[in-house]
Amino acid sequence: MKSLSVKFVSGCALLALCLCVEAAAQSSGAAAGGNWPQWRGPNRDGISKETGLLKQWPAEGPPLVWKATGAGRGYSSLAVSDGRMFTLGLRGDREFIVAFDVATGKELWAKPHGAAFRNDRGDGPRGTPTVEGERLYALGGNGDLSCLETRTGKTVWTMNVLSKFGGSNITWGISESPLIVGDKLLVNAGGENASIVALNKRDGALIWKSQSDEAGYSSAITIDAAGTPQVVFFTSRRAVGLDLRDGKLLWEYARAANRTANAATPVARGNRVFISSDYGTGAGLVEIKAGERGALTAQEVYFTKDMRNHHSSSILVGEHLYGFSSGILTAMRFDNGQVAWKDRSVGKGSIVYADGHLYCLSENGVVGLVEATPEAYREKGRFRIAQDSLPTWTHPIIAGGRLYLRDQDTIYAYDVRQKK
Repeated sequence: MKSLSVKFVSGCALLALCLCVEAAAQSSGAAAGGNWPQWRGPNRDGISKETGLLKQWPAEGPPLVWKATGAGRGYSSLAVSDGRMFTLGLRGDREFIVAFDVATGKELWAKPHGAAFRNDRGDGPRGTPTVEGERLYALGGNGDLSCLETRTGKTVWTMNVLSKFGGSNITWGISESPLIVGDKLLVNAGGENASIVALNKRDGALIWKSQSDEAGYSSAITIDAAGTPQVVFFTSRRAVGLDLRDGKLLWEYARAANRTANAATPVARGNRVFISSDYGTGAGLVEIKAGERGALTAQEVYFTKDMRNHHSSSILVGEHLYGFSSGILTAMRFDNGQVAWKDRSVGKGSIVYADGHLYCLSENGVVGLVEATPEAYREKGRFRIAQDSLPTWTHPIIAGGRLYLRDQDTIYAYDVRQKK
């Protein structure tokens, strides 16, 4: 009897252990899936790896989990990491970096961050914070760059990149989201011989500076093309590839740039980079190749006016790009520019991708779910959020089974998971 009792207890203990391990694994998976730590997500490509999301929305849209105010004025998008959400906003005459609890929408802390940026197209900051580990990096509308502790909001270091590197603010304000690569923090500061700077992320010390272009409105990406690790920026007048180690110019491509506002983030696959802008310009796909003595060139594969990204960036899913060409949602083959379909969809806006679908947010507050397929435009639901007096230009994000939207001071959290 005693022996049977021991076996029974051991079996219970083993079962309990298995359940604990499974729960921990599920918790860990949820935490990993719940992170959207920077502009355009973990890989800066607008893609969430989450699955198990709704394939069709109810007529009224997905369930609202919470609605919070206090984000402030501005167009900054959202970053989510380890149960916290971060953004920037204007409160009164000061910009603030603000942290919220993703479970409840409750404000956790708010840190003053530079003077107000004001503009007739909307006051406040534009860039999205970048989170790495226990630190956050944020760039404001007037060029204020700060590193904070994510848990407390305590300032680690801060500077103004325009005054530090001799740049001038651009028409609609500094809009870039900082890029972290290894020990480097990279931004388009726009100064003479210091257009693009690499700073030490620990203390803000200068590592290298390069070029003299005025800042653009775009955010950078990294690529490893032709065997060379590099960073790609879309400045006020061209796309450039710089050597990550020392800032050396490796290649440039100007045809896809316009003279008003280059805002879209480049999209890359392998040795190919897609660069796009609006104002009647268009997009070019370039292939980075090594020439004589190892010098790199950007050879144009094609140029098209069928994908003119304005403030929104395209997303590469499989063999096709999906993006707003001015006000028309467009599916286009990445390698040759062949258009698969076009649709007015929800109206001009921005998109993110998750689990086979595009989440579209128009600048008029209309939210749509669209199947990401080159076969045809297939809409799977739409709803509308209450809108402030300005366009809904803050880009949506997907994190932890939720769709997060922001319109100025207000943040919305929707549950987009399939019900079990």
